[in-house]
Amino acid sequence: MDTKNNTKYIGGPEQRNLPENARAEALPPRPTSVEETGLSPLYLADLLSKQLFEQGVLDLRQLSRSAALAGSVVEAICHQLRREGRAEVRGQADSGALRFGLTELGRAAALEALARDGYAGPAPVPLEAYTARVRAQALSDAGISRDRVMSAFADTVIDSMLLDQLGPGLHSGRAMFIHGEPGTGKSYVARRLARLLPGEVLIPYAVLAGGKAVRCFDPAVHSPLAPLDEPAEAASTLLLAEGHDPRFVRCRRPCVAAGGELTMERLEIQYDAATHIHQAPVQLLANNGMLIIDDLGRQRMPPMELFNRWIVPLEERRDFLALASGYHFSVPFDVALVFSTNLDPLSLADAAFLRRIGYKIRFAPLDPDAYRRIWALQCRENGIPFDPALVDFVIYELHARFGAPLLACHPRDLLGLAADHLRYWGGEAPDREVLAWAWQTYFGDFSDGDRAGGDGNTSGRNAS
Repeated sequence: MDTKNNTKYIGGPEQRNLPENARAEALPPRPTSVEETGLSPLYLADLLSKQLFEQGVLDLRQLSRSAALAGSVVEAICHQLRREGRAEVRGQADSGALRFGLTELGRAAALEALARDGYAGPAPVPLEAYTARVRAQALSDAGISRDRVMSAFADTVIDSMLLDQLGPGLHSGRAMFIHGEPGTGKSYVARRLARLLPGEVLIPYAVLAGGKAVRCFDPAVHSPLAPLDEPAEAASTLLLAEGHDPRFVRCRRPCVAAGGELTMERLEIQYDAATHIHQAPVQLLANNGMLIIDDLGRQRMPPMELFNRWIVPLEERRDFLALASGYHFSVPFDVALVFSTNLDPLSLADAAFLRRIGYKIRFAPLDPDAYRRIWALQCRENGIPFDPALVDFVIYELHARFGAPLLACHPRDLLGLAADHLRYWGGEAPDREVLAWAWQTYFGDFSDGDRAGGDGNTSGRNAS
């Protein structure tokens, strides 16, 4: 996934602390012959030619690493290129391995191959092998226990009843519809669900469909598993040593989030006419994991157009895609799809679509006790002493006076502004005057008089 679309991987260092006992089973073996790769000799010859064209003279070991193929496979293809006059030996490396470079005929053939398919990365896996791999590591087969759900959110102030809806929803792999007022913590909690994604999966660098490679592994989305003191690229080397197919990267289950920037084009295979490379859509990048569509209703297309795109995948658990050439194919759809919105669900979707979503979960404003607990946590994060009298002043004088609901975002935002005030004017702890200033600054004064807003955006005029 390219970062210019603001679609990103969710889950930070805490995900690396998940237990390692949920490893992908029946790992694909390392192919030791051209036949075992599932790719034709002609395709592999073009792939190595493109790599030699782009990288220059390479020895067998370098080609093996670049193509994610066993040395025996690379050697067989290099000898084929020599017989066809497309490559020649350029001496030996220090290790004794033969070095290969393209001939004039080989460079012309490589340019033709790049014009047909610009992908020149690690060898792809056939579509059939990818389909089998996705099914073998299905999210619904992994299982998520209630204890794990409660443990993952132990440091979060959230109603246990909400967790007892979110947990089964993620466990089932069914779609979830999270809705509620702005600021109730929907997006925050949805992203924190990434903590619950169990175990690990194998992600191919690319999938071969219709004779074209579709790039699937994206470091902006997928989190490779490698020792903390080694670079991520070492993961493929480790797999090679263990005998696993190095065309797959061992990763945490992916979690992808897309918001208002999402377009219908991002849900189809992307084709770059300049590079002739196909890129997987966001739901394919999220396979065996989670896809969060945040700010639902804010996208640059009608909500029903977006919903209609998901009807077949949700019903049949498979998705239909097409290459730039018009070649159509299907892939498994093993994605926990999460919709998050602060708009009225009935204004976005009809009953027929909502019926297809197994879990509808509403996030409501907080009660005073939960608000106090979040306030205490935010005080600790901001290095501000916790004063129960001050939080009661905010709840019973500011919120009550202006009719603003108690939202999960308010303690963080108000205390953040109070901390800014203290750093500017000096002082160690906020008082009522500082908090009244923070309230007025946060909510603003967009009206002629004091009035409450249903979404909490009330005027703070004369709060002090």
